[in-house]
Amino acid sequence: MAKVIRSTYPKEFSIGLLILIFALSFFLSTQVFEVTWSQLMEGGTNVYFGMFLISTAVIIMVLILWEEFLFPIQIRPADNGFIFRNHRTKLKTQLLIYFLIPIIFVFVYLNYDVRTVRFTIWAIVCCLVPVVLKLLSGINNYNDFLKLTLVSIEYKNNKEAGVFDLQDVKHINLIRDQRKVLHKFEVVTSSGAVTVDLDEMELEAFLDSIDQYVSGNYKSLIKETRISG
Repeated sequence: MAKVIRSTYPKEFSIGLLILIFALSFFLSTQVFEVTWSQLMEGGTNVYFGMFLISTAVIIMVLILWEEFLFPIQIRPADNGFIFRNHRTKLKTQLLIYFLIPIIFVFVYLNYDVRTVRFTIWAIVCCLVPVVLKLLSGINNYNDFLKLTLVSIEYKNNKEAGVFDLQDVKHINLIRDQRKVLHKFEVVTSSGAVTVDLDEMELEAFLDSIDQYVSGNYKSLIKETRISG
């Protein structure tokens, strides 16, 4: 069974925050449409559904960026150890709901009178931000993983892959940043040294758990700890 290592905020707080974001985006979305405040106050306009759709697009963007709301960070047991990887179902779900965003904006553009410049800004932000900040990196690291067990270390990233039997490992060097957070570790064998870069593998969410496992179970193999610039 997968183990949740970092859950999201309390459910009530999370839902309340989403409602607040929806309300703010609903209010601000009036600038997208060719409508005056007097028309809105008097109910002499049909843009309310369009405003609802724009706000929905914003919420979808937030859910993609704030992925822990739908997908708490989990590690999965494997062969007397753990496997750390990006949640593949998460990425598929994110991609599926992402396509609702351009569909919404196309629908609004075709069915309402909009202020072109402001509409374009809203559309670009909602469509591009999730791609740049989440989806591209998720797709790029779709197959990456790190598997730590009591007998071996196995990993794969975009550039390379490897399996190390612990009995063949001479020592392990930990590489931390200025905050002393583990970001890489170096596995030294008779064949040479290989650096496992956790940042390249998009495993930032698991850094603490990986550190605990390596420091606890491979303690006899750890030779030194270095601080990277």
